[in-house]
Amino acid sequence: MGKQTPQESTDKVAANGLINRRHLLSLSLGGVGMAVANTVLGQELQIPSWSRMPGPGPSAYGNRSPYAENMLRLIYNTDPLYPGGGGSRSPLQHLHGTITPNSLHFERHHAGIPAINPEQHKLVINGLVRQPLVFNYEALLRYPMVSKLYFVECSGNSGALLRQAEPDQSGTAQSLHGLVSCAEWTGIPLSTLLDEAGVLSEANWVAAVGADAASMGRSILLGKALDDSMVALFQNGEPVRPGQGYPLRLLNPGWEGNTNVKWLTQLKLTAEAPHFRDETSKYTDTLPNRFSLKFTFPMGTKSLITSPSGQMMLEKPGIYRISGIAWSGSGGIRRVEVSADGGRSWAEALIEGQLNEKALTRFSIPWEWSGGEAVLQSRATDNQGSVQPTRDTILAERGNITAYHNHCIQSWGVNTMGEVRNVYA
Repeated sequence: MGKQTPQESTDKVAANGLINRRHLLSLSLGGVGMAVANTVLGQELQIPSWSRMPGPGPSAYGNRSPYAENMLRLIYNTDPLYPGGGGSRSPLQHLHGTITPNSLHFERHHAGIPAINPEQHKLVINGLVRQPLVFNYEALLRYPMVSKLYFVECSGNSGALLRQAEPDQSGTAQSLHGLVSCAEWTGIPLSTLLDEAGVLSEANWVAAVGADAASMGRSILLGKALDDSMVALFQNGEPVRPGQGYPLRLLNPGWEGNTNVKWLTQLKLTAEAPHFRDETSKYTDTLPNRFSLKFTFPMGTKSLITSPSGQMMLEKPGIYRISGIAWSGSGGIRRVEVSADGGRSWAEALIEGQLNEKALTRFSIPWEWSGGEAVLQSRATDNQGSVQPTRDTILAERGNITAYHNHCIQSWGVNTMGEVRNVYA
């Protein structure tokens, strides 16, 4: 196939209603606002009665507007016989930008949230080190810290797309993909603490253990620990919340969420992987031949259209802004493409804001909906060249015995009534 000319590319995109970002400025998007403004010119401005009355004064801790109460996490419990298990999903379809508010960051717990007094909490570093160390919370606060934007994603996120043979027509961006969030994390590089302890040459792994009732533990490669792992004490400027591991948690940027051990209390250096219960009974990828992939730590290159998305409604034909998020556990996002015809043709979206490594990236593209049926998809490419795969590709390679680490393309079907539903395409 010959190289596509710019004119051919533009025509192909226009046929699907997707508008190339180079032509965005030529659109008369200001017409609606001007029409509204003209209706009030020359008329007396009606001031609402509530604006004439003094409101409440300042508060010790801020609250959001009561008119924004639709922005809630979706709580789920994996097993009522499993006390404290389950979690909550972020309302991705209602969020803008790339930073998740602390109160809306997703949660996943294996034995509930422990109530930890930081004055009684200790972090122990032992095992294959020259000098075992014990830190209290106050001691850690005195260390130099760094602040980085990183996403955290549960490895079970988006698993329903593989587990369910038929698409969940009621699925939303939140219910299907809400186990991912992004924040500015502030803490101590783990390499700083390990250097102080003195890692012995025979050490290859770090056994990280939390202080919850499950004693949740994970095996971390020493190379990762010495690279960009962090002992995080703050999230978006305030102390890490209890549901996120207060008073401190491990952060392994780009790796599956379960390795980011919350309520961190021990880091033990070992020669071999400890093989904790939660990384053998869970978080492995069983293949059709019944062999299982283990320690598949990095999360794949992924993107998701959050608007329009499942359970949304397009009111009438016209120009809409398609918006979404993209991320990769291997680095930064280089490009995001959007399709309105189920992947038959693609247009490059606009990347909004800075490109950060292992953080959420916001993309958008204008789309003119003619009123017909459409299938909206997004496809991310990271700076390592990894391209987000289709659902069929994932199923052909891994099957659906387990559904961890699913980063396939999400399809949103739009019908002639403007209803948006989760579909397989």
